[in-house]
Amino acid sequence: MTITAPRAGFGYADLRPLMSELTGDEKHSAAATSTLDVLWVLYDQILSVDPRRPDDPDRDRFLLSKGHGPMAFYAVLTAKGFLDPAELARFGEFDSRLGFHPDRVLAPGVEIGSGSLGHGLPLGLGVALGLRAQGRTRPRVVVLVGDAELDEGSNHEAIQVAGRWGLGQLTTVVVDNSSSSTGWPGGIADRFAREGWAAHPVDGRDHAALREALADTHHDRPLAVVAQVEPKEL
Repeated sequence: MTITAPRAGFGYADLRPLMSELTGDEKHSAAATSTLDVLWVLYDQILSVDPRRPDDPDRDRFLLSKGHGPMAFYAVLTAKGFLDPAELARFGEFDSRLGFHPDRVLAPGVEIGSGSLGHGLPLGLGVALGLRAQGRTRPRVVVLVGDAELDEGSNHEAIQVAGRWGLGQLTTVVVDNSSSSTGWPGGIADRFAREGWAAHPVDGRDHAALREALADTHHDRPLAVVAQVEPKEL
């Protein structure tokens, strides 16, 4: 299985026009645009997934925990051939596959139903452990969370367990737009590093830096990439 190629005619420059096809009052635009560059680098240069075989057991798994703003996710899935562009205009409609939160049983390429914050990283931990139990050591499990989402206690437990158990298949990408209400003394990357993760803070709009950080995997410890973007406007 190979990394996906863009659907004919679609590249990074087309993502914002594709996002503009999604209309309605529940778009959570700031949450979506904060993830746009990370999502593109993941699907364009890192993840091994194939829209022709979305359920391949040896595929990489991407879990969007920050699921309350899926516009950028849907745009990237469209550009990579998982979704038909014609579906975007029906975002959030009664019988649409594209809900205000992504749904794994409806949209191809979506691994979890998400939007209730704090669940994605624990689920990713479980997926990584499940793959290990099956002897599938190649697939990566990549979870995208927001910085405010890390205020949820379930994430702290997942960070501790993944670090202690050396889950090298697990990667967490934290999109940091300074929206956490409590903050992280020492910084988010330091929190992961103290628990045994390889941790890299990077510019969340710099594609080359994101790719380099996301490629720095280790067989004996999980990876955390803290993608710093412009602060969320209040």
